[in-house]
Amino acid sequence: MNSPTLTIDVVSDVVCPWCYIGKRKLEAALALPEAYHLPNVVIRWHPFQLNPDLPVEGVSRQAYLEDKFGGPERAAEIYERIRAAGQAVGLTLNIDGIARQPNTLAAHALIAFAQLGDADGSDIQERLFRAYFVENRFIGNLDVLANIAEEAGLNGEDARAFVTDPEHLEEVAQADAHIRSLGISGVPFFIFNQKVTVSGAHDPATLLGAMQQAVAGRD
Repeated sequence: MNSPTLTIDVVSDVVCPWCYIGKRKLEAALALPEAYHLPNVVIRWHPFQLNPDLPVEGVSRQAYLEDKFGGPERAAEIYERIRAAGQAVGLTLNIDGIARQPNTLAAHALIAFAQLGDADGSDIQERLFRAYFVENRFIGNLDVLANIAEEAGLNGEDARAFVTDPEHLEEVAQADAHIRSLGISGVPFFIFNQKVTVSGAHDPATLLGAMQQAVAGRD
């Protein structure tokens, strides 16, 4: 007889600061005393590209901010709030150190590679977040992605082959399109046992409540 599980599907992008913050809040929710009564947790990560039209080589961060926010001044206001939210969950986000805005298709393919055979992709997701927001590595670069794979204990050459395979990249793009077809338009987005959803980086108590609701079988 199979043990009961709580499946958590997380839709996110590796360049979304709220997704990084949301990951920390999910971890905090799972660490609450009330969470000890939950069944075995399985986390699955799903792709959502915030900027799917960016070129493979990315664009300068300055150009990106001009296009998205109208300039660095408006961006600074927004990112100050994000930095404060990050600090509240123990993250020091070095947003000003980001030099280029990457296309994240290959990074999402790396997460798919890490999740082959129903493996947990949370470690590679964490490493991609940290590489981008803390270490300011350009995660659109194949060498960087291969290095991150190796740092996570994966085979770097196999990872490189996977994330450059057109078929795998198309699968990631199709997964992204499927997510959007469900009406999901913002991230992070959490789905608990395919029943209960939470949109946004909510507090741990809210996330835990959604988990308990899903386990109880209530929509």
